[in-house]
Amino acid sequence: MLNNLENVKELGDHNMAKLTFRGGVGTVTGSCYLLETDNMRLLVDSGMFQGKKELRAINYRKPLVPLNTIDYILLTHAHIDHSGLIPRFYKLGFRGKVLTTSATLDLCKVMLPDSGHIQELEAEWKARKAKRRGEKPHPPLYTVVDAINCLQCFQPVSYGEEVQLNEQVRVRFLDAGHILGSSIIEVWIQDGDEETKIVFSGDLGNTGTAIVRDPFQITSADYLLVESTYGNRIHESISDQTAHLKEIILDTIMNRGNVIIPAFAVGRTQQILYALNAMVESGELPQIPVFIDSPLAVSATEIFRDAKECYDQETLELLSKGDDPLYFPGLSLVRSVDESRALNNYKGGAVIISASGMCDAGRIKHHLKHNLWRPESAVIFIGFQAEGTLGRRILEGAKKVKIMGEVINVAAKIHSLPGFSAHTDQPGILNWINGFTGQPRRIFVVHGEAHESAAIAELITQKTGIPTSIPKFNEEYLIKPTEPELIGVTEPLSLDLFDKQQQLLKSIDQLEEKLAGLKKDLLAEEYEDEELRALDEIMQELEERIAIP
Repeated sequence: MLNNLENVKELGDHNMAKLTFRGGVGTVTGSCYLLETDNMRLLVDSGMFQGKKELRAINYRKPLVPLNTIDYILLTHAHIDHSGLIPRFYKLGFRGKVLTTSATLDLCKVMLPDSGHIQELEAEWKARKAKRRGEKPHPPLYTVVDAINCLQCFQPVSYGEEVQLNEQVRVRFLDAGHILGSSIIEVWIQDGDEETKIVFSGDLGNTGTAIVRDPFQITSADYLLVESTYGNRIHESISDQTAHLKEIILDTIMNRGNVIIPAFAVGRTQQILYALNAMVESGELPQIPVFIDSPLAVSATEIFRDAKECYDQETLELLSKGDDPLYFPGLSLVRSVDESRALNNYKGGAVIISASGMCDAGRIKHHLKHNLWRPESAVIFIGFQAEGTLGRRILEGAKKVKIMGEVINVAAKIHSLPGFSAHTDQPGILNWINGFTGQPRRIFVVHGEAHESAAIAELITQKTGIPTSIPKFNEEYLIKPTEPELIGVTEPLSLDLFDKQQQLLKSIDQLEEKLAGLKKDLLAEEYEDEELRALDEIMQELEERIAIP
């Protein structure tokens, strides 16, 4: 398919590529990069925006180019912030190929329909509220059927396999060490006698992470897009984090409390199981009830067990000895709603691992509702909590939070163990970049909140001398053999709308701050003030209405 690269043609270079940053900039969600050559369009990732309402509203945006002109989606891994909009794009006309690893495809087969189910539930809830307001309801972002249908576009590729997309573009997937099947993607673009190589890091894992292998060391690139989730932080070692996990569990169980662990169903859940397995089998932890309360996490764990081609050497050695690193005595896998509800009455001495990892959806909200107010219980965050999520508010010290319409006092002990994160930290990013023997001409720092991206960008240039850029949303560059050229920002009207949404929500936040003292007094002992609840509902509905495109 021919693209309309007018900017390129004006310069008389018909094979020059254009790169547009459609997501994963200024935030850790919504990863999506549009790469256009003279005869091909492809996306690297098609992730869902999560967190603040104004971010989630971008999920409904109009496509920058007709989706039926997209030839390929190159998918780095299965997490929803990288894969979650593929069903919507299919719904709107995408019929190209989705290239990804076999393990990622297997995970998407359970994750995308699960996401579709969540979209349907959310749309149903919003429809009830819209009906009460006398407004027309909005359809779900996509449905379970959309998610299932899009899977026919998926085509698995192997690590290390070079795939020629056309006479001009070839790609290769290499292990990113983030989660099962995760990839770094190399893209080569031929321009006459010259070839330009762009590397998309995807999400880079930590070295020494359980189950999966370490990130593959790329040695050369002309241009690099590198993630910066923890670009300003240094993780504790896994051994130290495991020791802290054991201490928290022992202390909480002794006090007859429950340990609640919000965990992403894919990756983090399996890492925690691996750590608990080692501690139970070594006798460091007594045999205690451990519940995985997430049908998605249960299904993902089964996929992990079967994907031995992705395992590191340590895990393979355990398996050769007959040791299942994802199972131990006392572990229960919870699928049914009734079994999940029964855990609400479990008052002492259990570890409950549940999704979602940022606490914004799923069964974890019920477990927080029934345990946050208990001083004998503990909540352990083991993954990144995006701005605007319930998990972020709890982690930042909120004294009260609203869960499913009810104000809950935060009395449980709150812990953060980011060393269990599947994202590498600042030294890990720098070490990986230092492994390049052929330095990139420029590095684009993506997939991070503003301060994280700024910190690692400055450090990269300081330590390596490589120029860095922190792209803006919808910013586009001509990718030339010598140096990328900034064209500008597409869709300024959309950005104006985005800015207006942010300003309106900032005003709402300021209003809430003014009311904070009043709310504190009224809610200090009782939660029966119906006028206050009504006010909260009005403000919540106002935010939602502003965020609807």
